[in-house]
Amino acid sequence: MTRKKVKLQYIVNETARKATFKKRKKGLMKKVNELSTLCGIEACAIIFSEYDSEPEVWPSPLGVQRVLSRFARMPEMEQNKKMMSQESYIRHRIAKAEDQLRKLQKENRHKEMTYVMYRFLAGDAPRNLSMVDLNDVGWLLDQNIKDIQAKIEAVKREQNASHGRTAVVNEATTRTSRDDDQSGVAEGMSVAAAADWSMMTPVQDYQWYMDLLRPDVHSGVDETLLPIAPNNTCLGPNYSMFP
Repeated sequence: MTRKKVKLQYIVNETARKATFKKRKKGLMKKVNELSTLCGIEACAIIFSEYDSEPEVWPSPLGVQRVLSRFARMPEMEQNKKMMSQESYIRHRIAKAEDQLRKLQKENRHKEMTYVMYRFLAGDAPRNLSMVDLNDVGWLLDQNIKDIQAKIEAVKREQNASHGRTAVVNEATTRTSRDDDQSGVAEGMSVAAAADWSMMTPVQDYQWYMDLLRPDVHSGVDETLLPIAPNNTCLGPNYSMFP
């Protein structure tokens, strides 16, 4: 079971505030002890509260004096380098909350303008739009057009590369088919992978169709080595002559 997130604000109820103080104080002392032991550093803790007449210190009064003396000998700039007061902590929290608010406002604005853009495309143009709204919709349209053009160019490059690979495979297939035709089809090989369409004899043509109907033979046939039709269209998995 996950722990419930605690809202950081002053606890008004005195009984609950006192119980929380005791629990948190014990946990703080434990963490300081673990930090000092595991990392081998000098640390101390001093806690003043309205519930105790004397401040509680860790690890001991002498140990606290030793750490504070070492801290006092440091230059002032080094002392304040990582120091955080209650005011600076609150300012940091406020700045972080403002950043999150601006991010959410930007996301909501993008979604709102996307909805307006789709209404324009559907022929249901909203009325009473301000100049800022129109500029945002125009910018969003430009961005979408750029994205579409980029995708189109990527598809074109992929198609050109695919055509180049197909041409190389067809050339290699034709060369292999001619060599096999001169030396004879090896035993156990499908005629579909060894002969060019225009070089097939009637017997080979019949045997090629029979091989296609036999799943045990076709399962091992490389589709890149299928014969080339007269219109230079390689027969695909559906074995259709149509492009």
